[in-house]
Amino acid sequence: MESLDEEDPLKTAAMALEELYLVRDTFFSSDPLVKKTRLDHGASQVLASLDSIPYEHRRPASRRAQFEYLRGKALDVGSEYCKEAEDHLSKAVKLDPSLSDAWSCLGNCFWKKEDLMAAKNCFNLVLKKAPNKKILRQLSMLERRIAKGSSNEAEAVEESIKHAKDAVSLDVKDGQSWYTLGNAYLMSFFVTGTWDQNKLRRSLKAYQNAEKDELANSNPDLYFNCATVNRYLEDYERALKGFQAAALRDPGLHADEEVEKLVKLLAKLEDAMVNKGRLKAKKLASLVSTLHLENAPDKLKQMNVMVLQEGLNKGIVVLCKAVLSIRHDNPVPLFYLLVDSEGSYFVLSIYALREGVIKEGDSITLFEPLFRHFEVFWDNKVYKFSSVRVDFPQQIHVNCKPTSSQNAVFSTIQADHVPP
Repeated sequence: MESLDEEDPLKTAAMALEELYLVRDTFFSSDPLVKKTRLDHGASQVLASLDSIPYEHRRPASRRAQFEYLRGKALDVGSEYCKEAEDHLSKAVKLDPSLSDAWSCLGNCFWKKEDLMAAKNCFNLVLKKAPNKKILRQLSMLERRIAKGSSNEAEAVEESIKHAKDAVSLDVKDGQSWYTLGNAYLMSFFVTGTWDQNKLRRSLKAYQNAEKDELANSNPDLYFNCATVNRYLEDYERALKGFQAAALRDPGLHADEEVEKLVKLLAKLEDAMVNKGRLKAKKLASLVSTLHLENAPDKLKQMNVMVLQEGLNKGIVVLCKAVLSIRHDNPVPLFYLLVDSEGSYFVLSIYALREGVIKEGDSITLFEPLFRHFEVFWDNKVYKFSSVRVDFPQQIHVNCKPTSSQNAVFSTIQADHVPP
């Protein structure tokens, strides 16, 4: 492909498109119509400038290919599939099969059309010519999109991680590649059954690296996804800060609602602890009176909540009663207020069982409990409560019986799948 000089009208159109796509990726509004109008206006200006180029100036095949590519890219700037964009981009790659940027745009166009295998073919054609970090990022996302819900989803997500790692290796300072890797690790954690929390931590590390890049730093989804992971890890302060940062960057994400929901939850958890579930002394005595009849399993030492150490308590079992279910706005986790034989209250956050398995008054056995005391500072208030977290069905018995596989659930979360 021949190079374009600074005064070439095709070069001018290409530069205008770069600015337009920067608007697409970094401008956000609470009203989606505002952004759409701005993009449509910018695309119209680029198309008008292209149409003003005399035919003889775009007659050579290489310049004709560039012209068709730029028209297709301008038409494809929106979020919806555009048949006219596909037609122009298809002409561009026929005229100049070496035009990698046109193949990339055509792949995105097919993606919007939901022709995912055609999109993948376009991206792979580019990679055959030379390594390309942008294409590797797109393939990483596309692999997850193609395999979603399929029997080989876990394997596809591992391939997605490989593509993202390859993108990072080409430019370790590119925040978009780190963001894509963070999403791939995040999806892998949930697709493989939430067994390996190291993947969550790798995801967070990748997001933190993405934040170092100015362009990626403007991406509200980066902060929203990171906040979601922190909420899952019960790092509530960081989750609140992340949702707040996402809300400031893109009001349309409604991340401020996530802040409100989380603050409301923290208030409920603290209130349940402070007011002890509003349980009267007589009812409490009746509730815990049977606990001494339930023996701890062999080789495990029975202890009460007040003497648990912060973190994982190996070789320990806690016997307690369910006082009440603490309702909140998200399906995962489930929260309960529990009390042990000494009348010490604490919160149970449970990610492993479906709703309805634990009922008020049930006897609960917690194996090797993961105990934490929370002090969450937010908006000039401190929310305090103690908690035991349960991630797996094997960590809990209900009424002295193991929970059945039918009652087990795995947490799910969605990382961003939208093509850039």
